[in-house]
Amino acid sequence: MYANRLDQFLHRLADAADLAFLPISADLQYLTGLPRDLPSFGAVLHPGAWAEGLWAAPGHTPVLILTRMSAEFGGLAGVADVRVRLLGDHDDPAVLVRDVLREFGISGQARIALSDRALAETVVAVQRLVEGARFLSATDLLRPLRRIKSPQEMALLRRAGEITEAAFAVVLAMLKPGMTELDIIAEVDYQLQRHGSLGPSFPTTLYCSGPRHPLIFGKRTETQNRVLLPPVAVLFDFGAIYEGYCYDFGRTVAFGEPPEDLRRYFDLVMASQAAGIAALRVGATCEQADAAARAVIAEAGLGNLFRHRLGHGIGLDVHEPPFLTAGDSTVLEEGMTFTVEPSITTFDGFSARVEDVVAVGADGGEPLTHGFQTLYVVE
Repeated sequence: MYANRLDQFLHRLADAADLAFLPISADLQYLTGLPRDLPSFGAVLHPGAWAEGLWAAPGHTPVLILTRMSAEFGGLAGVADVRVRLLGDHDDPAVLVRDVLREFGISGQARIALSDRALAETVVAVQRLVEGARFLSATDLLRPLRRIKSPQEMALLRRAGEITEAAFAVVLAMLKPGMTELDIIAEVDYQLQRHGSLGPSFPTTLYCSGPRHPLIFGKRTETQNRVLLPPVAVLFDFGAIYEGYCYDFGRTVAFGEPPEDLRRYFDLVMASQAAGIAALRVGATCEQADAAARAVIAEAGLGNLFRHRLGHGIGLDVHEPPFLTAGDSTVLEEGMTFTVEPSITTFDGFSARVEDVVAVGADGGEPLTHGFQTLYVVE
């Protein structure tokens, strides 16, 4: 599988550039299977990390440069279909990269494709090594391949969804008034790992709102210790990772008997999601799917409370283009996967959201998760 992907990429590269560099990233995992670890908030630096990644040129066997720490302590040295070269702690990365470039016949004025996740430090270093280098995006070359998921990729996404729902089921059974947001988030993250996820695919988030519980964005250290007492709507946003593939999932839970407006909002977001899923058919466009889902909430007079795009592509990254939003005229194809995540959010009242990953189909979308379709109430 990976050999075929590399061949496809090198074929595309031959028409666009003389050299490509991809650091450890989703792009590199797609091409070689090289796994990624969970990210760190602060930088974790190894000497010569700017050179770490895949260096590839048409007509040559790609070279994977790894720092000693990544190869030995990260266990990354066993990648097939490429040659691995190790960079010792005291080695000069520029010398090693210059040797690889000489091997590939790269000289001045070369066209060099860099993954969008490459470091600015890499660009500066390569400019010193290749006078007059011209840069373009290697990620753009890969996107047409990555956005269409194979049956094997679909199976991995389904498994990530199964893990996500299994973790959610356990968390639901533990919920009770008086818990803090942090209590719940910590339990979600634990259950994700307990059920087979590497960890959360992005920071697990709760959007909690009610008349005595204002919705606050972007202040985690202030909100995570808030005690959840009825009446409050708890909006979940989280997902598992399985074999590098990310899931993104959302449900709404009521603490206390849901008042009429919360039930109405919940029913509207479920109807909006159903309309968006139905619109994910081959030959339609991203903006048409967004418009179909948005119309349901707008016709109820609440369009201003649906504050974001309907969804985004998903796979090895949580967010991948294209996007389900006005202005994105990308034509939908079989094998594309998107989140469908309408919401109604108010800052001083109740809110509701739902989210599933959905595969584009000939007659409409197919959700990869199907559980928890009713409003769950914690007494």
